[in-house]
Order: sequence, then C-alpha cells, then structure tokens
Amino acid sequence: MATPSPTPFDPRSLTEPVDRNAVREYTRQHRTAGTGFGSAAAVIPIIIGIFVVVTFGSVFVSVAASIIGAFASFGSGDGGASVIFSVIASFLPILVMGGVIAAIAIVFTRGALGRSERRYRLDRFAAANGMSYVPALQNPALPGMIFGTGSSRSSTDLVRGTEPRFVEFANYQYTTGSGKNRTTHRWGYVAIKLDVPLPNIVLDATSNNGLFGSNLPTTFDKDQRLSLEGDFDRYFALYCPEGYEQDALYLFTPDIMARFIDHAAALDVEIVDDWLFLYGKREFSSLDPATWAWLFSVVGALLDKFAQWARWRDERLHADAAPALAASAPASAPDAPTAVAFAPPAAALRPPPGVALSGRRLKRGISWPAIVVFALVVLFWFGTQFGVFDLFFGSIFRS
Repeated sequence: MATPSPTPFDPRSLTEPVDRNAVREYTRQHRTAGTGFGSAAAVIPIIIGIFVVVTFGSVFVSVAASIIGAFASFGSGDGGASVIFSVIASFLPILVMGGVIAAIAIVFTRGALGRSERRYRLDRFAAANGMSYVPALQNPALPGMIFGTGSSRSSTDLVRGTEPRFVEFANYQYTTGSGKNRTTHRWGYVAIKLDVPLPNIVLDATSNNGLFGSNLPTTFDKDQRLSLEGDFDRYFALYCPEGYEQDALYLFTPDIMARFIDHAAALDVEIVDDWLFLYGKREFSSLDPATWAWLFSVVGALLDKFAQWARWRDERLHADAAPALAASAPASAPDAPTAVAFAPPAAALRPPPGVALSGRRLKRGISWPAIVVFALVVLFWFGTQFGVFDLFFGSIFRS
C-alpha cells in the first residue's frame, strides 16, 4: 500500500498555478460558512489605521504646525524661498510615513493572500488524494505527549483520511513560559487510529537528539528502556512500561522494526491508548510535494502491519474477565443433578481489548542535563550578583 488512501498520490495541487479569483472566492465561501478561515484581509485597514494613529499621530500634528507657521511667516513678509523650503521640508515626514504605510499594507496583504492560497492548495490536495482539510483546530483532544504541554495549543492545516483507517497530518504549536521567557514550540505530527488500545510505548529517534539528549518534551524513567535485537537501538531508544517487555517484543517483531528503521528513523514515535503518533520538529503539512511523498510512504509502510497489533490482548485483564464470565453463567437449581464441569472455550476467557492501569502511561523521569544547565545558570547569576567572580578572578590577577 503506497498511500493512506486507495487514491493514487497526486501532488499537483501544491505547485500548479492557481486562479487568484478562485482563491478569493474559496476564502469568502469558507469564511461565510465559519469553517475556521480567518478574515485577515478584512482587518488589514483597521490594523494599519490604528498603527498610523498611535505611531505617527504626533508627527502629523508637528507637520501641520510647521506648515501653518511657514505660511504665517510668508504673510508677515519673510522671504518666499525660505517659506517654500520650509513647506517642502515639512512634507518630507509625510512622504516617509506614506512609504512606511504602503510597505506595511503590502506585507499584510501578501501575507493574507499567501495564507489563503496555501489553504486553497492544501484543500485541493486533500480532495485529490481522497482526504479532507481543516484549516485550524484549537486544543486538539489527542492523548500524545506533545498535546498536554504548555498553553495556546493549536493544530493547523489538518489533512485527514479515513480509509483504510483514520490518519491525520498536521502542524502543531504550543507555548511555555511567560514574558521574556515565553517560548513557542512547533511540531509536525501524524496521528493514526489503531484497532485496540496498546501499552504506552515511545520510540525516541536518536538521529534528532540534541546536545543534551532527546528533543522530546517529556523525559522517561530510564528503568523503562528496553533494548531490542539487531541494529534497532542505533536508531531508536524504546521505552515501555515495566512488566510489558514481552508485550513490546510481541508488537515490535523484526519485520516491523525493519519498517520503522527504513521509513521512520528520522521521526519520534509514540503509541498511547489506541493511537500511534509520528512526531517531527518541522512542518509536516506544507506545500512541499517531497515532504508529502515521504510522509505518505511512511504511513503506507506501517499500515499493513497494524492488523497483527489488533490481535494483542493484555493478559493482566484476564483476572477481570474470568469473574465476569462466571457471574454471567446461569445458576443451577438446588436439587438438580450434579453435572460434569466442562471448561469454557479458550476464546471465552480471552481478555477484552484494553490495557491494565500499569501499562497505560510511562513513568516520567528526570532530565539530568537540564538540571545541570539550570544549576550552572543559577551559579552564574549568584556569582554576578554578589561579586564572587570579581573576588575570584581579581585574586588570580593580583597573584
């Protein structure tokens, strides 16, 4: 299977020329329908007007006063050349302001038109590939690790498919900190719906780690690290809940490990509940055909392996299933003859789909590199505030 849908991959809508009038009409229709399209172009004059009033209001007053003063001087008998020069000089700030306002208007207009064209292209691309497009979604209700962090959480440019299973490609951002320490974190993700809930398993790709280790927003307890056979550990650090090591080996058979190495070695992977997420610190939903071809190939390489994951059951739920089965059996009459007890079929005792509480979430760990960096920053601040560095280095230079 080459793509997440039976429709052949068609990227032409991403790059072929578009009709500007068609883009405007598309934006107008969706803005009227309230489908998440902002009206950026409509507020451009308001923004520019406020900017001009706030920033250049005093300049306009000064220019007007200079012009009035120049003509008053002319009326009182001053030289005409100096008055004309004064009037021309007074108009120079207006010309400069006009150029600034024109530049701002061009930037805002092109930005608004660029966003509208981008959405138009992505919508057509989604339709051409048997999928649908959603421009934006605030606080997406997804269980992945990046979706419960920070504030101002939003997904943008969502491209969704439903056949043979639900798949969502999107960009995502959230903010942490406040004031000068406020940081916006941007991700691309692919969300794939699975058939049954599975244990919380994370594949931390080694290729995108930074100087201080993993680029993931969450650190996991090192005791949950599981080493797999072959070269898998060179590409991924696998974390699974304690006690679920054999379950992870059942899910990540050699052929599935090979699929992840060959197609998703640059991506971080998380399995949580009945979802599989692919994460990257880059824009996934874009106008780049090569990015889409790569993402479609990744999803297509994994889809046909999820069927065997649907057969997985958590044996820890077996103890809950057996009493329920016994309670549902009809009671025998007190005087009925004793019958030979037959064991129920094995399928009847099979645990229901689901994950025991101990396997639903990985235990969080401590990021020691981050603690060391924080400690060094605190020590540096302490040293500069109380003159410790001056005393230390001063004693060295004096000696």
